[in-house]
Amino acid sequence: MRTWLKNIRTEKNLTQSEIAKMAGVDVTMISKIELGERRPSVEVAKKIAAVLGFDWTRFYDDEQAASK
Repeated sequence: MRTWLKNIRTEKNLTQSEIAKMAGVDVTMISKIELGERRPSVEVAKKIAAVLGFDWTRFYDDEQAASK
């Protein structure tokens, strides 16, 4: 689960639906990414990060930490 992603989203008072619309992706994708069920492509990671204002590589840092 990517709690950090949900925390950033909620701090900005945005819903998953709003993020999805702003990033141009399906809301189910946002949900699955937050739950850790899906890994975003680089393109999608960049879009979500741009909307929420963080470095897109954080998605992959998260995975590397989890695999150690």
